[in-house]
Amino acid sequence: MSNRLADESSLYLQQHASNPVDWYPWGEDALRAAEESGKPLLVSIGYSACHWCHVMAHECFEDEYIAGIMNKHFICVKVDREERPDVDQVYMEAVQMIQQQGGWPLNVFCLPDGRPFFGGTYFPPEDRGQGLIPWPQMCMRIADFYKRSKDELIENAEAIQKNILAGTQAASTGGASGGWHSDLLIEAAVGICGNHDDQYGGFGSAPKFPPSMSLNFLRALRPQAQPELAKRIDDISHITLRAMAHGGLFDQFGGGFARYSVDAHWLIPHFEKMLYDNALLIDAYTRGWLDTQDPLYAAVVAETIGWLEREMSAPGGGFYAALDADSEGEEGRYYVWTPEQVDSVLGPSLAREVRAAYNITAEGNFEHGNSNPALVEPDFAVREKLADARRLLREHREAERVSPGRDTKVSTAWNAMIIRALADAGFYFNRPEWTQRARNAADFLWDALVTESDEGIQLKAVYYETGGAQVDGFLHDYALLGEACLALASKIDWVEPGASAIYQARAQTCLDQALQAFTDAHSVGYYFTAEGTATPVARRKEWFDNATPSGNSVMLHALSGLYALTGEGRYAAEFEATLPAFADYARKVAAGVAHGLEAAATQQAGIVVIKVGQGVELAAVRDGLAAQPWRRTFIQQSVDLPAKQLQVCLGTQCLAPTEDLAKAIASI
Repeated sequence: MSNRLADESSLYLQQHASNPVDWYPWGEDALRAAEESGKPLLVSIGYSACHWCHVMAHECFEDEYIAGIMNKHFICVKVDREERPDVDQVYMEAVQMIQQQGGWPLNVFCLPDGRPFFGGTYFPPEDRGQGLIPWPQMCMRIADFYKRSKDELIENAEAIQKNILAGTQAASTGGASGGWHSDLLIEAAVGICGNHDDQYGGFGSAPKFPPSMSLNFLRALRPQAQPELAKRIDDISHITLRAMAHGGLFDQFGGGFARYSVDAHWLIPHFEKMLYDNALLIDAYTRGWLDTQDPLYAAVVAETIGWLEREMSAPGGGFYAALDADSEGEEGRYYVWTPEQVDSVLGPSLAREVRAAYNITAEGNFEHGNSNPALVEPDFAVREKLADARRLLREHREAERVSPGRDTKVSTAWNAMIIRALADAGFYFNRPEWTQRARNAADFLWDALVTESDEGIQLKAVYYETGGAQVDGFLHDYALLGEACLALASKIDWVEPGASAIYQARAQTCLDQALQAFTDAHSVGYYFTAEGTATPVARRKEWFDNATPSGNSVMLHALSGLYALTGEGRYAAEFEATLPAFADYARKVAAGVAHGLEAAATQQAGIVVIKVGQGVELAAVRDGLAAQPWRRTFIQQSVDLPAKQLQVCLGTQCLAPTEDLAKAIASI
């Protein structure tokens, strides 16, 4: 028997549609039921590829006895955090206040009006001696306390609400009384570098997440750094990019990266694959390749894009959201190997080479004697030699193994991140089909998720093949789509001269709408939700990057890019007004705002705009730029320049037009 989630489009909600829990989706019906019944809300948040979400669902939400307790005492609400990040953000902040930590599954107890008073993450079904209260006991305790001491819980909820509101207001100034100054970027870079693991790469200890945004900030700042810091940035980038490319975080046989590593060595990942991680990593490896020409980085980009094309491409041009960590009830089962399995596919001679290169041993490095492949062979030529063997192993697992579940939602924000990555990678690696693929995805988003009117545009956040476009867009949807259109505008003339005007206009439309809908008229920064949107507890601003860049940091990138292209002072004024909010964070938690700091670094270095007249060989411009370190650069054909001339503008300074391509490239 199904519950109310049976009619929802979200895969995560569908995964709970047959639970005996009487789930509601988030919305007015759930809040009304709570008010009318007088029961508290129990809001449970997760996402389709989350391993521990699956574990708790199986242990607790599929259990008739536990579901009976939940149904009796609460109005139970299931939320897909990827569909409703606004709901997730508020309740995550509340749980972090209560427990000093957060994560998914996220389970929050709330007053009937949605204000939280208690919460946590994973709860087991019974006492396992781990210090975690069993879920049925927790539900009973909360229900009993709500009946006996409701006033205390109301006080808790009011205190949490006040703290969230106060935090949003304080964050609008970044705590900085002195404002922004350029030395903060160097201070931030030194702070980030000081936390680097020089032995294994990455930052901090296990678990380790791919630090794409920190690496991109450091690389953007590198040309402005003194030699000692510049060398340190080079070393950090090289150590970390190579460590991730060699480790089990990277799918050595199929391409693409998993969500994070559970150990310090990048060996055993949490096996879910998310679209956004791979977008950020394509960016990081493309920029790393431009600086080093390391063929390993080029291979990682090509194989990751190959995975996207094979496994993540949606009809119409978009990309799917995620692959599950589990298959056949076991995490990682699809990806791990025993020596015997490798031998059976390749034969003993070739298998011996593969097993040695990828550390597939009888003892194993994972569960049940299995090995998660990790490249221990340092010679890239050996890796190249084994390309056909890797293909055969990939094809075997595709044909013989049960694939992990795939979440087929198309996220506007995540697709925008992939568009940006593909547009740049296609240009720098001379793969026009990648840039064209980015264009196809951008056109799909515009056609399927954008509604244009005289008042502007309305953007939706997600698209389902069966349900169409749903959920009004949030700040990061508008900002990231604007930035994606700018990325296309920066490189698409290489594929089709003159096409950049389309995407520059779309970027400007996205950003203008964001400024209209999300601006705080009384303080610095932009709200996550549009004006008039119903949100639980408080309307918040997002400053810190999480798995994806924060909305306010993306706004900085979009504002600076449009200012470089249009010269409109209003974009520069918005950038300059918002940047000081990052000042105190740059000093204290720089890695948490790295995407915003990258925007500041690229703006400080001067964004490059190369205007190209008719008759200039755009392939030669591409070749010249692909031999240079990365710098944010726009290339656009101009009808205002004489034929065969090009003009370079660096920040607010434009150089004289010239026909000398080498001279123009050298000036950058």
